[in-house]
Amino acid sequence: MTTVRRSAAALAVTAVIGAAIASAAAPAAFAAPTPTPSAAALPPGLYGKGDPAYDGVWRQSLALLALDTEDVKPATAAVDWLTGQQCDSGAFPSYRADTKADCGAKLPLDSNATAAAIQALTAVGGQDKTVEKSVDWLKSVQNADGGWSYNPGGASDANSTAVVIGALAAAGEKPADVKSKGGKSPYDALLTFAQPCGGTNGGAFVYQPAMPGLVGDSTAAAVIGAHGKGLAAEPENAKSTDAQGTACKPATTIEGAAHNGGTYLSTALAKTGYLTTPPMPGSDDPKEKPDFGNTADAVVALQVQGLGDQAKKSLAWLEADSAGWAKESGPAAYAQLIFAANAADTDPEKFGGKDLVAELSALGPDPQKDEKDDSGIAVWWIVGAFFAASVGVGILFSGRRKNQS
Repeated sequence: MTTVRRSAAALAVTAVIGAAIASAAAPAAFAAPTPTPSAAALPPGLYGKGDPAYDGVWRQSLALLALDTEDVKPATAAVDWLTGQQCDSGAFPSYRADTKADCGAKLPLDSNATAAAIQALTAVGGQDKTVEKSVDWLKSVQNADGGWSYNPGGASDANSTAVVIGALAAAGEKPADVKSKGGKSPYDALLTFAQPCGGTNGGAFVYQPAMPGLVGDSTAAAVIGAHGKGLAAEPENAKSTDAQGTACKPATTIEGAAHNGGTYLSTALAKTGYLTTPPMPGSDDPKEKPDFGNTADAVVALQVQGLGDQAKKSLAWLEADSAGWAKESGPAAYAQLIFAANAADTDPEKFGGKDLVAELSALGPDPQKDEKDDSGIAVWWIVGAFFAASVGVGILFSGRRKNQS
């Protein structure tokens, strides 16, 4: 969720806002956790060539998860790179260059990276112990209000809480039953970010109450999380519709809040088809820019909410205009577009004339061949050859019997 949320640019925006409202208990750590390698020194199993300091685990997880939705089996090296990032505690940092030593006390642990890794490793399979360890860590750092912060110890936020819900569900947990010592569930926390109807952000989910202006990203994340789904969410029924329509209504339940979040997104996307992001601090261009990542997340959220008709304009815009953004932004961007295409029942291999799956695959190690299919072909070839040989032997014996007669 969160556009290509682990990019340095996204974190810079958050850091600036956090500095402006320091008393709001913003996420605790945003500095690069470890020395960053040059592109030539990047490990061979990692997807993308950009600096992984802020988004290594995040982009790797999204890449593996997106490829899995297309039945592409990632290289063993790619999965090993991700599992190798896990700390002894079960947590994942955003990235750590030295995996031979355990994570030091100064290395910020990342609930979002951990939750994304859980979803990816559950999807690829064979990583039960790694997943279980990470789930236990997430439970250990749940806040009293039932939610999670970006880094443990900070105030809960809608994005982190939503992506953890997706991880819990992927791992076979019931998010509603994962409660804090105060008896609060993740859904209780999400409700605290839901805004009442009316006003500029009516129906939206804010990132944190102290950050009421950040709503596009957090609303899409929260709507998906409210349905107990993760990053690769798809609607239960592609033809299902939200029976409440697109009117915002007073809500006291997570279901009602999710509906209102969908109505907010519908309204925000109605004019142009895309969400926008504010200019970077210090930028000479004061204009807001189209936000491809958050728009892709919004498409997923609307589809899950049963407001697919409201997502059509946005999907068409992404098909027409997102190629340059994806190429520049890398693996997580391609993954988000694949998630949006799948949620809208559109072929990601024919997305605006681009094969998103092939382009994502090209950013990492070559995927494994489908051994099952290859072995199946081999088995049938052997059966066919045996059958042909049997027929030949039968004809030979038949000829001999005729000659003897």
